[in-house]
Amino acid sequence: MHSMRYAVPSVLFACVVLAGCSPASSGSGSGSSGGESPAAGASAAASASDASVHTIPIGAGPQSTYSVQQQPPAGSCHYRYEKGEPLPDPKCTPGATSPAVTQANLKSTICRKGGYTKGIRPPVSVTSKEKKLNAASYGYTGRLGDAEYDHLLSLQLGGDPNDPRNLWVEPADPGHQSGGGINNRKDPVETKLHTAVCDGKVTLAAAQQAIATDWTTALSKLGLS
Repeated sequence: MHSMRYAVPSVLFACVVLAGCSPASSGSGSGSSGGESPAAGASAAASASDASVHTIPIGAGPQSTYSVQQQPPAGSCHYRYEKGEPLPDPKCTPGATSPAVTQANLKSTICRKGGYTKGIRPPVSVTSKEKKLNAASYGYTGRLGDAEYDHLLSLQLGGDPNDPRNLWVEPADPGHQSGGGINNRKDPVETKLHTAVCDGKVTLAAAQQAIATDWTTALSKLGLS
């Protein structure tokens, strides 16, 4: 960027330096430029002001057959907690979307009558092995029967079925009785977001971003609580 084959007049060079020109930032792909529309600039500024916004990886999507996916090294992932509720480690589990689900095809995928998720779920023979490995990744030592091997971005929100970045061993809610089976407060959040997306109240991308960032605040951030 700074080495050039052609001589640049000193006056022009000084103007460039004083103007503070710099290449567009990379990462989110939404860097602003002087030639964009005011609406686009406002949108980029709003995104930049929200530190919680991050790029969600894209997975492989539904497969005809699934295989056990490699999990993060044992002890490398750490739970976070919001008012006692467990959240995944964003470095290990940032979420992953399915390329098969888009805003344009909602009616034929996650919003279609008769359901969508049943036919794309990995078999228990695969997920049971992944669950044990992921429990080691997170250092989970409780009863596996009380923990859900959870899609951070649920299948009904266009989450990838078997991308390891989208699955984590979710501990039970505070006060849950050991041996009582899976019972958590994240599932109702997923259902409400799914309904809102299919009713056109929020976009698919907004719902995915909200739940991937913090499922405990997803509804309130979108004005759905």
